[in-house]
Amino acid sequence: MSIEFRDGRVNLRVGEMLVMPKGVEHKLFAQNGCKIMLVESAGTINTGDAGGNLTAEDNVWI
Repeated sequence: MSIEFRDGRVNLRVGEMLVMPKGVEHKLFAQNGCKIMLVESAGTINTGDAGGNLTAEDNVWI
């Protein structure tokens, strides 16, 4: 999986993790698909302030 930032890219391999600072614009992608675990504060909107048809109405919380 890769994470693109405005000024570069980070490539993550199996078992690696990255802590994303609050407010940093980023885009995740994977060429062959992958599974991730996302830990966020309740109420975090998945598309930031962009909104649109990709914004999730409800997230699954465990």
